[in-house]
Amino acid sequence: MPETDVMPELSLASAAGLTGSGKPLSVTRLRKTYGGVTAVDEVSMEIAAGEFVTFLGSSGSGKTTTLMMIAGFCEPDSGSVVVGGRDVTRLAPQKRGLGFVFQQYLLFPHMTVWENVAFPLQLRGVSKAEQRRRVGETLEMAGLSAMARRRPRELSGGQQQRVALCRALVYRPPVILMDEPLGALDKKLRDQLQNEIKRIQQELGLTVIYVTHDQEEALVLSDRIAVMRDGRIDQFDTPQELFERPRTPFVADFLGAANFLPGHVEQRTSGHTLVRLDTGGVVKARPQAGTEGARVRAAVQPGRLALCPPDDGFCTGTVETVTYVGTLVRVTVRPLGGAATELVRLELPAGRAPDLGERVGLTADPANVSVFPDTEHGG
Repeated sequence: MPETDVMPELSLASAAGLTGSGKPLSVTRLRKTYGGVTAVDEVSMEIAAGEFVTFLGSSGSGKTTTLMMIAGFCEPDSGSVVVGGRDVTRLAPQKRGLGFVFQQYLLFPHMTVWENVAFPLQLRGVSKAEQRRRVGETLEMAGLSAMARRRPRELSGGQQQRVALCRALVYRPPVILMDEPLGALDKKLRDQLQNEIKRIQQELGLTVIYVTHDQEEALVLSDRIAVMRDGRIDQFDTPQELFERPRTPFVADFLGAANFLPGHVEQRTSGHTLVRLDTGGVVKARPQAGTEGARVRAAVQPGRLALCPPDDGFCTGTVETVTYVGTLVRVTVRPLGGAATELVRLELPAGRAPDLGERVGLTADPANVSVFPDTEHGG
């Protein structure tokens, strides 16, 4: 292959403006089945240039299969993948011009760090001078210049993953796909590399699609998150919207470990929804759909609840457990009255811990309370 200083792939500058609409990647009605089981069911989305999008879900949610169809490693039964205005649905992975970073580092053990990072450029016939420039810049950006002559076996897991990231970045792909790249690392190292990945993504204006089952990781890294379940997207939104305004009980529980308090709609106005809980109290929620009298569940996350004097809040109960977790204290309260038997969970600053057996009230800002139909009771 002849050497050239001109990259056949898009530069970062051109990648940022792949289409007039600023949408470097779109997927439309992607579907995949395995032996009659639907793994991905009509998934569609558009991703803007420079956006960090995460597919978040538990095992079997369809997140990795969706990524593999975008990458070209898995052929969809139907639907399309468009990169920079070009339909790549039936193209091989190497012809899509995308970058890949996986949980397994997949580094060549006999090559140095420098050689591993330079390898994609060699495949594309880039001149030696241009290789030196690009590899040098990329390693410096990732803080790996001093390790350029080391072999993978001489690196820590975190350093190897940074090399894998450099290898994906060095030829300036328009979109980088990451499949649980930090899954094999310990928490401290994961936190460090999350910061590194986000810094590099923002510094270079990269478009990233990331897969993880870790809620905190998704919230820290993402501009938008697609919460997936049973092959579908439950909600595709910013971290703040997902956390504060979940549209489904699954999203409220999966991202916020929400408390679900059963009751019925007592009143609806343009400004709020009042829910009469089965425990007897009334909780005020932000305005939401639902007819008066309908069975519902009021959802509020542990960190959004606060203690108040008994009988002053929407619920009164007795403190059952108090667990210290660093700067936080986790508290469970057993509600008094009604038929409810589940404990209500709170997260409070460590200095505000109640006493075991103490009688307390619970309160919450209405803006942080969601209301969902109680399908378990025919609502």
